[in-house]
Amino acid sequence: MNSIVSFHPKSKAWLLCSVLAPYAKTFTARLERDRYASNTTAKYLGSIAHLARWMTLCGLSVQRLDESAIEQFLSKHLPRCDCPKPVVRVHDDLRAACNHLLDMLREQGIIPVPVLPTDPIANELRRYDEHMRDARGLAAGTRDSHLRIVQRLLLRKFADNPVVIAELQPDDVRQFIADQLELRRTASNAATMASALRDYLRYRATRGDRVGGLTGVISSPAHWSLGSLPRALSNADVDRLLASFTDALPSPKRGYAIVRCALDMGLRSGEIAKLMLADIDWRTGTVTLKRTKSRRQDVLPLPPSTGQALAEYLRHERPATTNPAVFVRCLAPRDQPIGVDAVRRVIRDAYRRIGLTHSRTHALRHTLACRLLEHGSSLKEVADVLRHRSLNTSLIYAKLDNPRLATVVLPWPGSAS
Repeated sequence: MNSIVSFHPKSKAWLLCSVLAPYAKTFTARLERDRYASNTTAKYLGSIAHLARWMTLCGLSVQRLDESAIEQFLSKHLPRCDCPKPVVRVHDDLRAACNHLLDMLREQGIIPVPVLPTDPIANELRRYDEHMRDARGLAAGTRDSHLRIVQRLLLRKFADNPVVIAELQPDDVRQFIADQLELRRTASNAATMASALRDYLRYRATRGDRVGGLTGVISSPAHWSLGSLPRALSNADVDRLLASFTDALPSPKRGYAIVRCALDMGLRSGEIAKLMLADIDWRTGTVTLKRTKSRRQDVLPLPPSTGQALAEYLRHERPATTNPAVFVRCLAPRDQPIGVDAVRRVIRDAYRRIGLTHSRTHALRHTLACRLLEHGSSLKEVADVLRHRSLNTSLIYAKLDNPRLATVVLPWPGSAS
């Protein structure tokens, strides 16, 4: 409310004399609730005032405000804007403020929630997504990647027509792959595309379609199973990594605890981001993972070093919040859990501080596996700790078990031994 009172008179008039006037106080209260900085709140209010002036000039009612109207405001009006100062013209600030406004209006029921598309391709993708989620147990990131690739194939072949897989010919799939690889000719892109297309065709086979001729034209780049070595950190690198979380950083205890969760327990980035306070049993020293990649519930022991790091963060650095997540945002919007990207950024920034050139956050899981093998653990125990569904997934670590490999080395031909 104070932000509106101290608002520039001209911008204040644009906002309070428009159709958005009844929602100005609620919009400001929403930003203050999420503890946005005062200068950010002022920028967003100025952005909404600019939108309000444009809506007044266009005669646009609040009920007709949606993403298409916002896009018209940003793409049509903004490049030719001649509104008088102190108008906000920063594209990113305008878009962020408009998104907040749309969310607020939908929460209050002023404008409707966007209706999901109901065209044939959208319906097909929705059913395929349900299959990947419920029957396959695939993670959200994997499902999104598959959906994007399959959507491009279906739009290319069927456009707005019904999806009839019998009409999809091998040449259609072959040409689609060739065109996609022209845009990004990398082995990883080719492998991802082949995996997505094969998975979709297997799904169609469960629906009764004959897809044998289609899968035959999908080839993957050469990739030999277990042909590479997992990249793990040395003991010296681990020590430097943990020591890099100094008080000079914005949230050193949070970053240290995140790295400990990955290094000591082998948690994936998504599992760290979704960790809840109720998942930690301090009395028994266990952590229950309920939001795993394979959609299973796992109970892991909580190592003392990890528990100490989590306790230090929770007691001395975690912001006061009612959110049940362990790791929460330090910046607005506050009272929200951090995302997967934030976890990965914490780890990558730590790599960069100690001079590591790679950026794979999975390297901490590899490091845990190597440490277990060095201390005499079996591959089955490694698979259990990393929660691999198949022991074959853990076989790659056998190449790093030097003590056991040394026992099976054959004598070199012609040597004395």
